[in-house]
Amino acid sequence: MTNFKNLSLLLASASFALASPRPLIQRHVVTVTETVSGPAETPAWDTGAVVDYPIHESCNSTEVHMLKRGISEMIKLAEHARDHILRFGNSSEIYTKYFGSAATAEPIGWFEKVVRGDRGDMLFRCDNPDGNCALEGWGGHWRGSNATSETVICPLSYSTRHSLESLCALGYTIAGYETNFYFASDLLHRVYHVPQIGEEIVEHYAGEYLEVLELAKTNPEEAVRNSDTLQYFALEAYAFDIAVPGVGCVGEAPEPTEGDHDHGHAATSTVPDAPSMTSAAPAECHTHSDGVVHCT
Repeated sequence: MTNFKNLSLLLASASFALASPRPLIQRHVVTVTETVSGPAETPAWDTGAVVDYPIHESCNSTEVHMLKRGISEMIKLAEHARDHILRFGNSSEIYTKYFGSAATAEPIGWFEKVVRGDRGDMLFRCDNPDGNCALEGWGGHWRGSNATSETVICPLSYSTRHSLESLCALGYTIAGYETNFYFASDLLHRVYHVPQIGEEIVEHYAGEYLEVLELAKTNPEEAVRNSDTLQYFALEAYAFDIAVPGVGCVGEAPEPTEGDHDHGHAATSTVPDAPSMTSAAPAECHTHSDGVVHCT
């Protein structure tokens, strides 16, 4: 009997052991993250481009505002001049009037540089570092060998230059007025002095309206590189296409008078290469890097 009980207990213990769940074994999961480095990101091809015309800190808030508006209008003027040539080519009477038989690619390029060229190596300033703004009639000047990338805009410009919106108003005619009547065309002239835009190729080969027309007939190759020709063409194309469509405002050129200056080839007085202070200068003058004083 005792053996039977012991056997029963043994069987019961075995059954209990078989029925009991096995203890859980904790599993450890290890996550391995592998970082694969790709090739270094290549900078955009135009990284570092300067898209705005730089203005020096010497310009106060009013001057900055007026300069920005003038620059915007200069770009608009150059942009339309470019587009007029792209549309009509040398079939345009306005084109042949100013550029003669010259190919269209070069003036298109000069206008396009003003519209879309990089502006990193140029600067407009207002602090009169060379003293020329103190001279009567000076609206501004390129600094020449003092600083080839810099252009000074004198106070006279802010009080006398007109907005492109008034083109063909105020009694203005293309033939009868100077190209610097408008801030847009005056600034167009000034940026062509800076090597980044004019590349020391755009120069003064003829100045007055009638001289510009004569240059188109006698030397088209110089006409497409003549600063005043580019200004006159841009103004007339804008006047005829935009300001007074189909009409424009050419007007009549004044009769030349004795004593008119021989533009750009000789000067009655010269100054050093740098446009430093001089004792006297005619109205609306600036100095070229070769020492010639150009007056309009």
